Amino acid sequence: MVDSSAVLVFLLLLWGGESESDPRVTSSEEATEWGHSDLSQPGSCQPAASCHKCILSHPSCAWCKQLNFTASGEAEERRCARREELLARGCPAQELEEPRGHQEVLQDKPLSQGDRGEGATQLAPQRVRVTLRPGEPQKLRVRFLRAAGYPVDLYYLMDLSYSMKDDLERVRQLGHALLVRLQEVTHSVRIGFGSFVDKTVLPFVSTVPSKLQHPCPSRLERCQPPFSFRHVLSLTGDAQAFEREVGRQNVSGNLDSPEGGFDAILQAALCQEQIGWRNVSRLLVFTSDDTFHTAGDGKLGGIFMPSDGRCHLDSNGFYIHSAEFDYPSVGQVAQALTAANIQPIFAVTGATLPVYQELSQLIPKSAVGELSEDSSNVVQLIMDAYDSLSSTVTLEHSPLPPGVNISFESHCTGPEKREGEAGDRGQCSNVRVNQTVDFWVTLQVTHCLPEPHLLRFWALGFSEELTVELHTLCDCNCSDTQPHAPYCSDGQGDLRCGICSCAPGRLGQLCECSEAELSSPDLESGCRAPNGTGPLCSGKGRCQCGRCSCSGQSSGRLCECDDASCERHEGILCGGFGHCHCGVCHCHANRTGRACECSENVDSCVSPKGGLCSGHGHCKCNRCQCQDGYYGVLCDQCLGCKSPCEQYRDCAECGAFGTGPLAANCSMACADVNVTMALVPNLDDGWCKERTLDNQLFFFLVENVADGVILRVRPQEKGAGHTRTTILACIGGIVAVGLGLVLAYRLSVEVYDRREYSRFEKERQQLNWKQDNNPLYQSAITTTINPRFQGTNGPDPSL
Repeated sequence: MVDSSAVLVFLLLLWGGESESDPRVTSSEEATEWGHSDLSQPGSCQPAASCHKCILSHPSCAWCKQLNFTASGEAEERRCARREELLARGCPAQELEEPRGHQEVLQDKPLSQGDRGEGATQLAPQRVRVTLRPGEPQKLRVRFLRAAGYPVDLYYLMDLSYSMKDDLERVRQLGHALLVRLQEVTHSVRIGFGSFVDKTVLPFVSTVPSKLQHPCPSRLERCQPPFSFRHVLSLTGDAQAFEREVGRQNVSGNLDSPEGGFDAILQAALCQEQIGWRNVSRLLVFTSDDTFHTAGDGKLGGIFMPSDGRCHLDSNGFYIHSAEFDYPSVGQVAQALTAANIQPIFAVTGATLPVYQELSQLIPKSAVGELSEDSSNVVQLIMDAYDSLSSTVTLEHSPLPPGVNISFESHCTGPEKREGEAGDRGQCSNVRVNQTVDFWVTLQVTHCLPEPHLLRFWALGFSEELTVELHTLCDCNCSDTQPHAPYCSDGQGDLRCGICSCAPGRLGQLCECSEAELSSPDLESGCRAPNGTGPLCSGKGRCQCGRCSCSGQSSGRLCECDDASCERHEGILCGGFGHCHCGVCHCHANRTGRACECSENVDSCVSPKGGLCSGHGHCKCNRCQCQDGYYGVLCDQCLGCKSPCEQYRDCAECGAFGTGPLAANCSMACADVNVTMALVPNLDDGWCKERTLDNQLFFFLVENVADGVILRVRPQEKGAGHTRTTILACIGGIVAVGLGLVLAYRLSVEVYDRREYSRFEKERQQLNWKQDNNPLYQSAITTTINPRFQGTNGPDPSL
């Protein structure tokens, strides 16, 4: 067996409340409410030279096509601004060109209720035309109803390696039981059968001729030659045909543990005509007791050609090019299953269950179940997986063109209710039969599409689709278009969206002069100051036909005004609540200040007890300006003022307990204070928390009434004053006992050591050692005597 953790690592490396709004109309206000647009952001729209460039620059931009809208010297680019600014500058609402995206439902068949079978309508609408302005989102409502009795095609794909021998006996009687169970939920069921082993090359199977013919261990067993994948029975409603064809199957064998299941899955998804898939719910039941080979494993057998993603079944249903193409990758298998709208059910044994659970996370709309050793629970496993898959609705989409962004919001009901959760797909779980769920699809483009694009949406596992014709809105539809317009100097140019496009050789806002007249000194004099000094058009524009054409945010006859030099509030020109003209902010209604930063409302200055700023300040710009000595948002706090708790603490202590600094003359010092005792179990933040002189805690509440001040004091609980003493005593006792135990232990060890040493000394003294030399002892040193050596006097002379 292959280590499942290694397989998982290799596998991952190869994986490269219902809204009641009308679905036909989506306004810009709605888009802003859902938080997908910045149309309300001030200062985001910049001047543009034409209406076409204006609407492409930002979704908040509008264009004023009123004739003579721009003032003297003001550039035509100033026609491009936010709607509010153009209205404030005097552009009539009917002269505003502000194209907005829209939707048009082309086909919307009602959702089916009851058991409609194969003709049920579960997805609506079916066709929509959506026109998008770049940068502006559009929200599309998609409804899904889980219909009762929806048809099912089930293809049973079985591992026929030798280890599945006992499982094959169970599958031979599977057809009738499986059809009966599926017919409980739908009247139209078809089942088919296919099998797989592995590629017929070393090292996956033995290539010895005798083993290729009979790969099973015993020659007496019924066994068929190994093969990669074989399609046995096309989808049919005949249970007897299923059992008859499966009954003819025999097990085979291979050498290694992983099987060639990916080859089989890919061919079953690609060869739709041979399998006989209908355009209904498609289930593929994959049964095996081991892991699988994946892309790259074919190199072990000398196979280097990647899988080409095509059907390669011969007339007998065999995968004929198995030895030429490598195993497919996880990504190829997932893509093929998704494209064919097939929902796989992996029925595998417990040993390989974790591997297939990880695989299921990489394949959309798939399920995993634990198969018993002899496949006795396969029918119940298939039914449980089918219930789980059919109750999960996942909305997918086809590939997007460049520049198109999409997000989903799933509006489910029931225990899996998810309101407004955005993501790259819509999904609802535990959807009941005849229950409707909504998906809001937000579409947005960043630039114009060269041509309309067809975008498809479908629910995984179901055959119906929603087709969206995606168009982009990239130009203005001005109704004043007029060639050779009299407005443009008697036909010297074409009028479109309020501005003139001059004929060749003509210049000026109204095409009023020719290029030959540009060098005339008389024309330039109109672009200079009366004294004739200074640059043309104040250096902020160019002189055309004796008039200044200002650039940027400049305006005025000589471009002397800078309409971008007004004061800013929080980084925004005129605070976003007015428009700038010649360095001065012209504020909207109910706004004031040099940068329109002040609101004339006083809502934020009203204190809860009434009055503005608690009577200790005045309201300016909807904010309190406090008097000296007061502070706080509502000027309700005072510098140097005693708090009620601090002011009445001594009176509460002396009146309730007879202690404290005022105990001697409490009746005189606190004559205007009435102290009462109140047993309150729960204290809120209004109660004062103080301590007496002997450090005992007490609580009191200050109440101002017409007759004076009342202090409600909570009596001290019995024994509450001794709490600290009791705690300290307990801690001291614990420490003393601990020290006593340590000293007792150390003393006992010392006594024991002394006793043992004394006994040792006593026994040592009683020993009677013999002092004689041991006759058996031989020294390791040899002693020799020189006969002529006479000690220190030298040798004996007589020798």
